[in-house]
Amino acid sequence: MSFENASVTKGLMVSYGITSILAGIFDVKHYFHLQLVPHLSRHHQYWRLALHHLAFSSSSDLFIAELLLYNVGVHVERRFGSVKFASFALVSTIIATILELLSLILFNRVGHNHITMGPSPLIFSMLYQYSRIVPSTYSYRIFGVPLTNKSMFYLLALQTAISRLPSSGVVAVIGVLVGQMYRSDLANLKAYRISPMMVDFAKRYLLPLVGSLRPPRRTNRALPDSDSRPSSARNTLFSNAPQNDEVITTARPAPSAAVPRPRPEANPISAESDAASGSVMREWVNELTGRTEAPGIRVPPETEIAQLSSMFPHIQRDVIVATLQRR
Repeated sequence: MSFENASVTKGLMVSYGITSILAGIFDVKHYFHLQLVPHLSRHHQYWRLALHHLAFSSSSDLFIAELLLYNVGVHVERRFGSVKFASFALVSTIIATILELLSLILFNRVGHNHITMGPSPLIFSMLYQYSRIVPSTYSYRIFGVPLTNKSMFYLLALQTAISRLPSSGVVAVIGVLVGQMYRSDLANLKAYRISPMMVDFAKRYLLPLVGSLRPPRRTNRALPDSDSRPSSARNTLFSNAPQNDEVITTARPAPSAAVPRPRPEANPISAESDAASGSVMREWVNELTGRTEAPGIRVPPETEIAQLSSMFPHIQRDVIVATLQRR
């Protein structure tokens, strides 16, 4: 899988990775920590509500988030489109910030006083969209438990949700709730799109920073398997055997790629003069009669060549002759 048609997902992965690593290097992780008391209630540092969505507090959270973004976000963005997916990420982040503040106010007395998981609500909201719009590819069983190809991603998300209870559990519930609100089209959230000015700015200045989005090129050459036996055994047992060095390609041949097949070799027992004269005579007779010694190959008459040339004028003559010989 590649990042083809998933530029926003790749941008999020790169941004989260850079900000989280830089926050650890320069020892500024405490600025990305959201806490009701004393950050919001006493010091009124409301900028933390937006800043804590830019970086993860630990390398384990960053690693799991990158895995989920690559395996989940790419599929969701390809079905949404990049503009709708960017709008979904912005709306989910704003709604998650409001719900996080409400959860800190309502559940502060029961031990929920801080949020340290960074942009995890967006990951869980994205995971909810993935569960609803992306079908499973295959299913299997482990000890009788039915699983699908998406079960591993749900297990990773569950591990993140129970890593730092109760804060991590609240963040997971908020992310799933935000995804459900967006999916149910509450308050017409699905119709929102970021402005064309922001789209043009991202295409002009941010998209070149993301890098290439082309899928990996798959080769069309199939080489024969190499012999894994010792060289001494190969030399003694297969010294006289013909070697299969042919390169098989699955690509369509070019019009000028038709190569005439080699003529069969002359008989090594006969003399050189007789072999040379005999081969020339046989070739001349075969061209006159339309026969050849190799099975399945013949010299096509000019009528057939002219008929196919009139039907396919854009194909070269040597290609038509090679096709008629293999008929």
